[in-house]
Amino acid sequence: MLARAARGTGALLLRGLNILIPVLDRIRYVQSLKEIVINVPEQSAVTLDNVTLQIDGVLYLRIMDPYKASYGVEDPEYAVTQLAQTTMRSELGKLSLDKVFRVEAERRKRATVLESEGTRESAINVAEGKKQAQILASEAEKAEQINQAAGEASAVLAKAKAKAEAIRILAAALTQHAMGVYGALTKAPVPGTPDSLSSGSSRDVQGTDASLDEELDRVKMS
Repeated sequence: MLARAARGTGALLLRGLNILIPVLDRIRYVQSLKEIVINVPEQSAVTLDNVTLQIDGVLYLRIMDPYKASYGVEDPEYAVTQLAQTTMRSELGKLSLDKVFRVEAERRKRATVLESEGTRESAINVAEGKKQAQILASEAEKAEQINQAAGEASAVLAKAKAKAEAIRILAAALTQHAMGVYGALTKAPVPGTPDSLSSGSSRDVQGTDASLDEELDRVKMS
């Protein structure tokens, strides 16, 4: 709160930039707008049936109007504490001892119910978390199995393609060999040179056998 000596009045300093005149302006009161906690001292109170009880309490206070809190009362926290003590004694004087006990029992019952509900909600949350964790773990395991099966299937397919290609190459080599042998056996003889025919046929067959062996070796290597 800002106090101006010349006028004797006060004004609120708002958030942001505030210009003060030296000597004329000075900060008189500082009020916190946060909620504060005040302990109510223990005191004696008399019930409706003339039973004396010792009571205390806790106040949660927040200033809503800084101007009135500064200029309307000398000490707002003390004033509120005294009002709370007076109100507690007045309200307790309207109740009998049995009613006070019933009120206390009801308060404890509500506290127990709230605590049990909190425990139940906590247990539900823990169980739900474990359930979600198990679901995620099973889904991850399922995905891993699917990926592993897909990899194995791809490997089997690649091996099958390689074997099919090897069989095709081998079949082509055998066909070529058979045709070479057939051509060598059915080659017409030249008159007067039987040895030349026999030697030439033998070389053709041997050459074809060598080519077949090379093809077989290449198929085995593949």
